[in-house]
Amino acid sequence: MKASLLLALVCTAVLAAGARADAPREPEALVRKVQEYAQKATAMAKSTFSMVQESEVAQQARRWLSDNVDLAKQRLAWLKEQLVELWKRTPAA
Repeated sequence: MKASLLLALVCTAVLAAGARADAPREPEALVRKVQEYAQKATAMAKSTFSMVQESEVAQQARRWLSDNVDLAKQRLAWLKEQLVELWKRTPAA
């Protein structure tokens, strides 16, 4: 999703820069405008992603995951033990 958003922003920047270029014989102006738009889009995307990572909901989710990792490991170990016991009880065909 991140790459597709950045690609869409860059494509939009290219189209906008092409529309705003004064004349087709000024390619360096077009290149400069595309670079400016791409830099702005990249900065905006980075800012948005860092805000999401630092959000309270993301922090709560990370805490919940770290708190429940041990419980998940315990339940997985119990499930493995149950499967081993079941496997031992099943007669060979």
